[in-house]
Amino acid sequence: MILIINCGSSSLKYQLYTPDLAQVVASGMIAKIGEPEGYIDHFVGHRGEHHRCPVPNHRAAFALMMEYLQSPEYHVIECPRAITAIGHRAVHGGSVFFGSVLVDDAVMKALHECASYAPLHNPCNIIGIEEAQRMFPGTPNVVVFDTAFHQTIPARAHMYALPYELTQEHGIRRYGFHGTSCRYVSQRAADLLNRPIESLSMVVCHLGNGVTMDAVKGGQSIDTSIGFGTFGGVPMGTRAGDFDPAIIFHLVKDRGMSLEEVEEICYKKSGLLGLSGLSNDMREVSEAAAKGNARCQLAVDVFVYHIRKTIGAYAAAMGGLDALVFTAGIGENSAEIRAKVCEGLGFLGVEIDPRANEIARKGHPNISAISARAATLVVPTDEEKMIAIDTVQLTMAQPGAASVQMGHAPSTHGVAAS
Repeated sequence: MILIINCGSSSLKYQLYTPDLAQVVASGMIAKIGEPEGYIDHFVGHRGEHHRCPVPNHRAAFALMMEYLQSPEYHVIECPRAITAIGHRAVHGGSVFFGSVLVDDAVMKALHECASYAPLHNPCNIIGIEEAQRMFPGTPNVVVFDTAFHQTIPARAHMYALPYELTQEHGIRRYGFHGTSCRYVSQRAADLLNRPIESLSMVVCHLGNGVTMDAVKGGQSIDTSIGFGTFGGVPMGTRAGDFDPAIIFHLVKDRGMSLEEVEEICYKKSGLLGLSGLSNDMREVSEAAAKGNARCQLAVDVFVYHIRKTIGAYAAAMGGLDALVFTAGIGENSAEIRAKVCEGLGFLGVEIDPRANEIARKGHPNISAISARAATLVVPTDEEKMIAIDTVQLTMAQPGAASVQMGHAPSTHGVAAS
C-alpha cells in the first residue's frame, strides 16, 4: 500500500492507495491538532465516519490515523508493515530541489534549511516526515515539492529587478506554488486533448482560496503568478495579490503600522475578504453580488479581471494559446467565474459553450464552443495522485536515484537559468 501524507500546522490529511495506484482504499483528515475540539473524518469507499476527540499533537494524529486504518471495522491494513512507501507534500523546496526526492539525511538537512522560505508550511511538512519515519521504520519516504515544477522558469521571468546579489546570495526570486497541481492538470489536459504535451501552450488556472496562474509550454512551467512569498499574483481568498510595495512603506512610515500588522493585512485581511467585507468564499461573495451587494460585485470583478489579464500576458509570453485549463475549488465548481473569465478572450481563440460550461463537473471536461480555436477544459486536480505517482517511481528506481533532483545547479540562480 502507498500512503500519502499532507501535514499542515493543525491538520493531517492522508490517502491510502493500492500498490498500482488504481484505487484509493481509504482517506481522511485529522483537524484542529493541538486545539480542544479536534476531530477525524475517515472514509473507506462510500463509508465515512466523523469523530470528535482531542488531538494534542502530530504524534497523536499519526497514532489516530493508524488506529482507523487498522480498525477491524474497515479491514484496510493489518499492520504498519502493509505500508510499502510514503509520499509527502512539501510547499517550498527553495533553490535546492528541482523535483521529488527519496528522503535521506542530506534531504532532511536541506529541508530544514528551506524552512524559512515557507514558515507557515515547511516546518509542519518536516514534522510529517519525521513522524512517518518514526512510525514506519525502514519504509521509504518521498517528498514532493510545490515549487519544483516551476524550476524550469527562465531567469527573465523568475528574476526580480532588484540588486543581482539578492538572488545570488539570498535566493530572492520568483518560486511559484501549486506546482504539483499544475503538473498533474497540464498532463491530464494533454491526455484529454489526445495531443503530446510537448506540442501544447496552455494556461492553467488553479483557482481556489489560493490562486496560481501558470504558463505551461511544452509541458514545462515558463511563468507563474505567485512569486517569492505566497500572496503575490492574482487576488485570493484573503491574500492581496500584486500591489505596489510603496504601499508598505507608506503604511509603516506614514500611518504608523508595524510590519507585523502589514503582513497580517497582506495575508489574512485582503483579497476577496478585504474587497467584499463579507467573506473569503467565492460562493458567498458571488451570491451577495447577485443580490446587489456592490462591494461583493467589485470583488468578483477585480478577481476576474486579474485572471483574464494574466491569461493574455501568458499567451503573449508563449507566442500563442492552445488550451485554457481551469482547476481547484473555484475553477472546477464555478461556471459563473469561468464564463466571466472567458468573456473577451475570443481574440485568443477562446470561446466556450454555455451548456457545456454548466455541466462540466458531470464528466464533461471540454467546455469549448465548436468554433473555438483554443480548447477550454475543466480538469479536477489530484495532487495526492501526483505525489503517489512520484512516490512509486522513486521507490522503484535504482539505488542512487534519491538525490538526482537535488542540488545547487546553475539553473536555480541568476542569469544562468535563462
